Amino acid sequence: MATSRFLAVSELGELVEGYEPGVTAEEQDAFRRMFERDKAYLREIGIPLETGRGSVFSDEVGYRIHRGDYALPDLALAPDEAAALALAGSLWSVAALAGPAASALRKLAASGVSVPAGGEGGGTATVGETRPDADAGGAAAVGLGMLDGFEPRVDAAEPAFEACLAAVQTGRVIRFPYRKVGDAEVVERHVEPWGVLSWRGRWYLVGHDLHRGAERVFRLSRVAGAVRLVGPAGAVVVPADVDLSAMVSAQAPAERVRTATLAVRQGTCHALRRGAQAVSTGCIPPARPRPVFPADMDLLERTFTDTERFARWIVGSGPDVLVLDPPELRTAVIDRLRAAAGPAAEGEGR
Repeated sequence: MATSRFLAVSELGELVEGYEPGVTAEEQDAFRRMFERDKAYLREIGIPLETGRGSVFSDEVGYRIHRGDYALPDLALAPDEAAALALAGSLWSVAALAGPAASALRKLAASGVSVPAGGEGGGTATVGETRPDADAGGAAAVGLGMLDGFEPRVDAAEPAFEACLAAVQTGRVIRFPYRKVGDAEVVERHVEPWGVLSWRGRWYLVGHDLHRGAERVFRLSRVAGAVRLVGPAGAVVVPADVDLSAMVSAQAPAERVRTATLAVRQGTCHALRRGAQAVSTGCIPPARPRPVFPADMDLLERTFTDTERFARWIVGSGPDVLVLDPPELRTAVIDRLRAAAGPAAEGEGR
């Protein structure tokens, strides 16, 4: 469709492979739906589609794409620039961001940057290799081979990540249930989100807490339920002088190492057992209550720092793990199991 004249739909059906209009009314209707879908997709990705008369002898609407309206000039990337872009494209492990990262890597490859097939969608992207037949200052000179085997990752597995990031991007207020460290109780938060960032391997939401009337930092792994977007887009204005990194480093609490007491079914949960210590009931001091658990389970203790993240891991083991202590971890696991069970679990005791 990147032509100098407008092409009618019937002409496109003849020229484009796989675009045959068909013979029956049903086939022609399917062709028109496919054409309308493709038009919308082109406009969505930023390629303008012009309409006009197919010829002076016809009133039929025609279509064309003017290459100069969307084509970018040749990229000229220095080796360090190509390295940064390629590594950024390989960084994301979360599905919602892997697609855009893969698309960016494909565009790099189209401009002359060598991207291994495994690098798309969060795989390995290596940087720095210079081809002897290319100008060292241009994009064609920059291969991606120097750091072969180096695979950076950003783990954004927290369920709240995508909704919080969307709220920041659209400027919308959010509400979410939140559990502070060491608390079993979940409290509703009403926040104007300013940013989402990673600090020391953890993801944080920074914003203005409307209930408290103050700036606050929230660890995403402690969000204990769905994040709800409320109000119109563009309602949140981020202060010009806000330093998100400084807020996180100042407000994020230090990691507090705690010990969980777990009953684990014999012969299961080997990964959980590797970091745990077996406990004999005979060694429990008389002042402590004796834990009650099924006879086919072992009593283990394991340290942890993040309640919600540890609870998410435990829930993956299903009925093979029972949390005996601490109460906030047990509550977090029960809440997740109830959410997975749906309405059938409502009203059941803990």
